[in-house]
Amino acid sequence: MLQNVHLAPEEEEEDLYSGYNDYNPAFDTEDLEQDVVFQQALKTSHGRRPPITAKIPGTAAGRPLGTAIGGRVNLSSSRGRLMTGAVQDGVARPMTAVIAAGFNKSALRGAAFDPLGQSRGPAPPLETKNEDSPEEKLKQMEKNVNELIEESCIANSNGDLKQALEKAKEAGRKERVLVRLREQVLTPENINLDLTYSVLLNLATQYSANEMYTEALNTYQVIVKNKMFNHGGRLKVNMANIYLKQRNYSKAIKFYRMALDQIPGLHQEMRIKIMQNIGVAFIKTGHYADAITSYEHIMNESPSVKAAFNMILCYFAIGDRDKIKKAFQKLIDVPLGIDDEEKYIPPNDDPHTNLVIEAIKNDSLHQMERERKALAEKYIMTAAKLIAPAIETSFADGYDWCVEVVKASPYVELANDLEINKAITYLRQRNFTQAVETLKMFEKKDSRVKSAAATNLSFFYFLEKDYAQADIYADLAVSSDRYNPAALTNKGNVDFINGDYEKAAEYYKEALRNDSSCTEALYNLGLTYKKLNRLEEGLDCFLKLHAIFRNSAQVLSQIATLYELLEDPNQAIEWLMQLVSVAPTDSHALAKLGELYDAEGDKSQAFQYYYESYRYCPSNIEVIEWLGVYYIATQFCEKAIQYFERASLIQPSQVKWQLIVASCYRRSGNYQKTLETYKEIHKKFPDNVECLRFLVRLCTDMGLKEAQEYATKLKKAEKMKDLREQRSGRDGSSRGRRDGREGSASSDSGQSSRTTSAKGDRLSAKLRTLPGSNDPYEASNNKEIDASYVDPLGPQMERPKTAAKKRSEDDEFADEELGDDLLPE
Repeated sequence: MLQNVHLAPEEEEEDLYSGYNDYNPAFDTEDLEQDVVFQQALKTSHGRRPPITAKIPGTAAGRPLGTAIGGRVNLSSSRGRLMTGAVQDGVARPMTAVIAAGFNKSALRGAAFDPLGQSRGPAPPLETKNEDSPEEKLKQMEKNVNELIEESCIANSNGDLKQALEKAKEAGRKERVLVRLREQVLTPENINLDLTYSVLLNLATQYSANEMYTEALNTYQVIVKNKMFNHGGRLKVNMANIYLKQRNYSKAIKFYRMALDQIPGLHQEMRIKIMQNIGVAFIKTGHYADAITSYEHIMNESPSVKAAFNMILCYFAIGDRDKIKKAFQKLIDVPLGIDDEEKYIPPNDDPHTNLVIEAIKNDSLHQMERERKALAEKYIMTAAKLIAPAIETSFADGYDWCVEVVKASPYVELANDLEINKAITYLRQRNFTQAVETLKMFEKKDSRVKSAAATNLSFFYFLEKDYAQADIYADLAVSSDRYNPAALTNKGNVDFINGDYEKAAEYYKEALRNDSSCTEALYNLGLTYKKLNRLEEGLDCFLKLHAIFRNSAQVLSQIATLYELLEDPNQAIEWLMQLVSVAPTDSHALAKLGELYDAEGDKSQAFQYYYESYRYCPSNIEVIEWLGVYYIATQFCEKAIQYFERASLIQPSQVKWQLIVASCYRRSGNYQKTLETYKEIHKKFPDNVECLRFLVRLCTDMGLKEAQEYATKLKKAEKMKDLREQRSGRDGSSRGRRDGREGSASSDSGQSSRTTSAKGDRLSAKLRTLPGSNDPYEASNNKEIDASYVDPLGPQMERPKTAAKKRSEDDEFADEELGDDLLPE
């Protein structure tokens, strides 16, 4: 019976898992259908024995059998495998899982299958937190500090720097309280250093944003000097940035280098940026050789357009031609990392691909590529314009070298732009012949370049007032590129000068349809509508311009003028007030304000603005005239004298200003000064009839012997005047009409006087209503205004009478009066 039982030898230590993977042929079921013995057993009662259950152990090798010694031994399988849980040599064989999940023996006794334990009822409630515990208080305080830091950062991003700083300070105060409480409750090892670091860094950042650089540096020093912050040394970059803003370049360089030592080589991008800042600081201090060293290192490690451009500037500063050329070539060779534009050209045969390309043509990635390329082109153009005069004997040769280099690079399109810039440089140097020759070279180029060159030529001839050539090249520019707004604007300008305002307006409107941001066309369109008397449309154009240029003095002036033409003085005054706020020293705007207030009858406001205009421009005759009349009307003749004396200095050939000065002396009662002034006038203008009349009257009233002499000269001057009038075809009988209006005596041209303008009548209406004498004097005037004077002061002061007083034949004339011809138009 025991012949199949194999006992392990005692002298060898058997592996516990030996025979575990052995295959028992008894379990081979693949050939059971062909097994005759097995099929026979199924047909007999031998094959229908009751199944072996857990309570009735089988008669196979699993039953423990007794031995001769009486011990119990677990028999192995027929291949020598130990049973699960068997013990051999004091070592138990590991158990294997024989029970399915959720199954146990109780299921055999009718228990419900409940693998999730739902029959046990709901779980007991969680234990409530003790909020009064020190740990919970510390956690809540830490949460509040983090919230304050977040609020500070959000306020900074929204532009509220003051609120951001207040939040940062509050977070710092609460964090210090938190540290003290944590030290009392917990061990020092449990202090949250990350929170302290965040609070200090945010506070320093907010100080710097509010330009409180001293406080920011102190806060950064606290972080840097604390060795518990492992990476605090990197913040020396921020400290260096502050020193750079304070123009303390030596300290900035020092801290940049200290930060560079703290940053490992893995952070290559950060190190390159610090090197760029070091180069900028060296340029600020004028140490171009050190800056070149920094930029050469950058170009070797990670070349960029900005670094190459700055290197060109440094070489240009030290005047090294060869290295300037090499640096320019490096600038052109900098890889931009952008794809070819041809991939955005849709093919004609694949509609799906066309839709995809149309979708990505203006996405954010393509926009970034265009911006990067535009920036590179800007640096190349600027560098070429800068170095062209320095790398060769003449700027033309320098431009030619740059053009050749650019043509051999991916920026071939910039070559034509450089040629056009070369022509513009000729224009700035007043070398018009070379400029025209350079621009004419583009007549056979492609349409875009041809249009640009023709536009510049048209503008050049327009400035030279050669409007025929300007029109020819404007037509060429428009025909080459119909969508060129500058060309259309030039064409409209030529038509505007030729007086064809309707056609000019059409070109301006077409330019605006092609480019709504063409402010030149919009401004010129407003002027055109003003010429066409379409004031409302012109006002719309200038209001649109005002929305674009909020502080443009020209636009504000045009709007005020249009409102004045539309007879809306209140709006005109309002816009002029805005103009004065933008250009407070514009004397013409101040004078216009004074004129409008005077038309409205507000003399005090008019005087204020006229006086301000006089302060900024004391040579404006109209302003001087108005101020002098204002002081005479208010019976301050002494103050009026200084204004008319200045007018006589500005126009020394005009006798009327000196006559008015003498009149002011007479009204103030200074007759001696009046007589001296008239004598000086007579020396300068010996044929002036008015001066002689004044002298005759004064000498007669004062009993002087010169009266007869001046009377003789007066008669002679009057006869000469009559002869001149007769020779000019004038009616000689008008001389006997004392109430008539005579022309300017200073010019003695014999022209008859003309009436005042409507504006002069409006300004002097109040003065003419004042009482005056009945005997006007003649006055000299060079403007188209009434030559007679109307005295606003009424009857003259009583003169000192003498015993020898006797009126001559000319005594019927009273002293001269002041009136319309002194007021500005």
